[in-house]
Amino acid sequence: MDTRTATPEGIATVPDAIGAEDVATVPAGACAPTAEDGASSLEGFALEAWRSYLQSHATIVRLLDAELISEHGITTRDYEVLLYLAQSPDRRLPMSALAESTMLTRSGITRLVDGLVHGGFVERVSCPKDARVSYAQLTDDGFDKLRDAGCTHVGSIRRLFLEHFDADETGQLATLLGRLPGAQRGGSCTVE
Repeated sequence: MDTRTATPEGIATVPDAIGAEDVATVPAGACAPTAEDGASSLEGFALEAWRSYLQSHATIVRLLDAELISEHGITTRDYEVLLYLAQSPDRRLPMSALAESTMLTRSGITRLVDGLVHGGFVERVSCPKDARVSYAQLTDDGFDKLRDAGCTHVGSIRRLFLEHFDADETGQLATLLGRLPGAQRGGSCTVE
């Protein structure tokens, strides 16, 4: 049975599932066992890097969103969907593939596509061979919207992200971030 106890030093001992004799020490308030060098895995540079990544990502996405909404009436998520469709054969994708590409749930992608359909940028197309499959297809207006918004989007990416690094640092950053789960190589962020 898993039990937790506190010691006078503020260290909690958590018996391993294998047996009470195998114990991992976890500093009070920590979420992981202490590393071999005695430091928590989320202190110092590790914690600073993680927080900087999270905070800058949230800030950049919020600013990208605000600029696209202000200048083109679409969000970064809308832009992402339009781009995936523009880069697909026949400018269409099954809704399930679109959900997977955007990492949205099926209901999330349905709501997003509904908004794009309402705006005239996407249309739904049924599969003639399988009634269970539906496609999102980019309209000509959607392609034009994507092309127009692309200049704003790329300019914002340059200003908010790329201008903070020289060419060598950008190459190093691409290599380092490419190691993260979900990182995808290749592709383009515009249609031209």
